[in-house]
Amino acid sequence: MARSLYEWLWQHEFWLPPGITWEDMQESEDTHYPQPRDLLLSIPFALILVVIRCAFERAIALPLSTKLGVRDKQRPKAQPNPVLETFYSTRRKNPEEGELISLAKQCDLPVRKVEKWFRRRRNMDRPSLSKKFCEACWRFAFYIISFFTGLAVLYDKPWLWDHRECWTGYPQQPLQSSLFWYYMLELSFYWSLVFTLPFDVKRKDFKEQIVHHAATIFLISFSYCANYIRIGTLVMVIHDASDCFLEPTKLFNYMKWKKTCDSLFMIFSAVFLISRLVIYPYTVLYNTYYYSMEIFQPFFGYYFVNVLLVILQLLHVFWSCLIIHMVYKFILQGTMEKDMRSDTEESDKDEERDKIREKDKNGITYFSNVASNGYIQRNGSEPLNRTHLTNGHAKER
Repeated sequence: MARSLYEWLWQHEFWLPPGITWEDMQESEDTHYPQPRDLLLSIPFALILVVIRCAFERAIALPLSTKLGVRDKQRPKAQPNPVLETFYSTRRKNPEEGELISLAKQCDLPVRKVEKWFRRRRNMDRPSLSKKFCEACWRFAFYIISFFTGLAVLYDKPWLWDHRECWTGYPQQPLQSSLFWYYMLELSFYWSLVFTLPFDVKRKDFKEQIVHHAATIFLISFSYCANYIRIGTLVMVIHDASDCFLEPTKLFNYMKWKKTCDSLFMIFSAVFLISRLVIYPYTVLYNTYYYSMEIFQPFFGYYFVNVLLVILQLLHVFWSCLIIHMVYKFILQGTMEKDMRSDTEESDKDEERDKIREKDKNGITYFSNVASNGYIQRNGSEPLNRTHLTNGHAKER
């Protein structure tokens, strides 16, 4: 059964244009084509990248954050409470009002203290500022290396300047060693992001990030197997161009360098919107959808790779809407707010509001007590209502 599945999966009709079979893709001493088994190398390479990342964050990024003045906030810790901890870990992290009342009765605590406990407990699970800095520092280092590696590999390639060259001789396009290692670098990095996803900073677009990583890995892997190497290299360079500006924007934001952060944010926004909404659709989508049909008739691989590219474009539109919204607020307010994808830390301002609310209630209670003591029934012997004033005199009504 496994053999039948293997033979069905690797039918040349799925991977190659009409008229081309796997026999036409046989390697020789001078000619090498992409082999699906090569992709297995990306897994150990990804694990090596994870090790390099851990060493980089500890030896370089963390000391750098200290020198640049990145300080973690002192967060009040939640007091140990087995009942609340069990509910937090097994049920939900943000209980509803009815659940808060029930938990308060079980623990014999005021509801406000239970709310405060959950607020502090959630903050304990949120990543520290230094962790965010280290993560952004690692990605910035990688994207810089990857982007300039891509430029170094592609600057003398004809398809970088004439996009129709992506399909000249397809699919019998020999694989150059520089393109192979560039592919392995990118694919290994995205595998490493998948491996560290449970430990990385979780943002509001966490689900979209998972879809993005999955689509990227599938796209890189399929484009390699189907020898869409040339179009794949264009996709990777376009993506790395804007990411080179995103990560340093985060770094300066964590460092509280607002003016530098705002300037880089505007540059990043312009590069992202132009590269993802203008260059990518023309250079990649239009290229794969129209120019490729000048060379061969559509087949399964043609439709599949276009679907993956369109998924990426939909994600580009989603993130572009967030960026445009941030740019709009930047123009109105004159400064960039926090990353809209970030999980907002719940500060003890909520606790301060609770205290103010409690004082207001106490003040109302005090006032009502004074008013009730100063009230004298109008039933004969006590006909007057006296309200004491600040000067000690009494006003009769």
